[in-house]
This record gives sequence, structure tokens and C-alpha cells, in this order.
Amino acid sequence: MTAASADDGLWCRRFHPAPEASQRLICFPHAGGSASFYFPVSAALKPEVDVLAVQYPGRQDRRQEPGIDSVDVLADRVAEALSGWMDRPVTFFGHSMGAVVAFEVAHRLERDGKQPVRIFASGRRAPSRHRDEQVHKRDDDGLVAELRELAGTDAQVLGDEELLRMILPAIRSDYTAVETYESGAGKTVRAPISVLVGDDDPKTTLDEAADWKKHTSGGSDLQVFPGGHFFLSERAAEVMAVLRGHFAASRADGA
Repeated sequence: MTAASADDGLWCRRFHPAPEASQRLICFPHAGGSASFYFPVSAALKPEVDVLAVQYPGRQDRRQEPGIDSVDVLADRVAEALSGWMDRPVTFFGHSMGAVVAFEVAHRLERDGKQPVRIFASGRRAPSRHRDEQVHKRDDDGLVAELRELAGTDAQVLGDEELLRMILPAIRSDYTAVETYESGAGKTVRAPISVLVGDDDPKTTLDEAADWKKHTSGGSDLQVFPGGHFFLSERAAEVMAVLRGHFAASRADGA
């Protein structure tokens, strides 16, 4: 698969195409999130970095498709779709559920000799740190309450009852996928992992975040930001500075 043909597919959104860029960033949304969450990242990094965002089924222009309620199945599908985009140095960035999807996709691609330069795992505990969470089993009101508490869903969506009910099946599929996801401590990738976490995140303690180091042979680092689960929205400038620093260093190293 070539990048040109993949661009016509269902899985990748390229808001500001930068075909001449020497580096690429692929972004993975959180549970209930969509590719458009990363539009500001794409706008900020163009044209030096070619930014793609993964679009999961069941939302926005894919809302007629059923959601996928398994991280492993989702990662299989995404890895296949991204295979043609690994034609230059590629960095992965995933937030919350997106972090484990990025990790699992990287694991699959590495088996085929296609290794990301680095994985940014944001707002998510290490794959081997499991919690018994049951949000996916709540009724619709309970699911909406979770979205309000985490404050990562557009307020306009939360205020539009008809739209909200339309996307709840996809959100439930996402929560089912991430809450039933399990990975043994022995699963690793070769790519280094940079872990970003909020110091007041109810979903991830600093200890749980630090354990990402057990899942890579390429080294890891942990960066803590003020804020909760969606610290990356509250601290967008600092997160973008981290990404710009990474890409500048990669260019200097010839990656």
C-alpha cells in the first residue's frame, strides 16, 4: 500500500498534508474521541511534520459503522492501514485509550520491520497495570456522567441530546475495548516511550505511568504536567513544546 492510496481509505485523516516533510506524526484518539481532536496539533506542526490522525469506526464520517470493542482487533486493523505510512521516520502519539492502541500497533508493525522512532503515551497507565473498571456496563446516563467528569468531550456535543445519543454506541465500544484490555508485563516494543501524565489524573497515577518503562527495550522517560486526565488540552503549549523538541532532536540526529 502506498501513502497515496491509503489517503483515500477510512482510517487516516490528514488535515494539513505535508508530503515534503521529512518526519511524520501519527495520532491516536482517546475513548470516544475522533481524528479531529488532533486538528490543532496538525495545524501547529505543519509543514515541518506531516501529521495524520487515526479515525476509529463509529464516529463523525464513520458513524454508520459499528464500533470495535477490542483493542487487539482495533490494533490489527489500524496496523494494516498504517503500513503504507511508514515510509519515513514516524512518531506515534496516543492519549488515554489511544496510548495502548499506539503501543499495540507499534508492536504489530515492528514484527514487520517497521519501527516508530518514538511512542508518546499520554494519560494512560502502563499496559500491564490493570484496573477493574466497569464504565462500559453503565446505562447511557452513567456513560454520559463519565464523559462530563473527565471533561474531554466537546461541551456542544454533551449539550446536544440527539447527537450524544447517536455517538454513545461508539463510545461504549471504546470503553469496552479499553476496560477489557489486558497485556502481560512481558510485551515490549523496541521503540523508546515518552510518557506524559497529569499530576491529578484520576485514571493514571504516576506509579502506573512510570511502569511503561517495562514495555520497551528502547528506554523511557516520564514527564508530569499540572492537570487531570485531559491535561494535554489545558497544557497544550507545553505539550507542543515537547513534540517540537522531539522532532528537532530527531532532525539533528538524522532520523
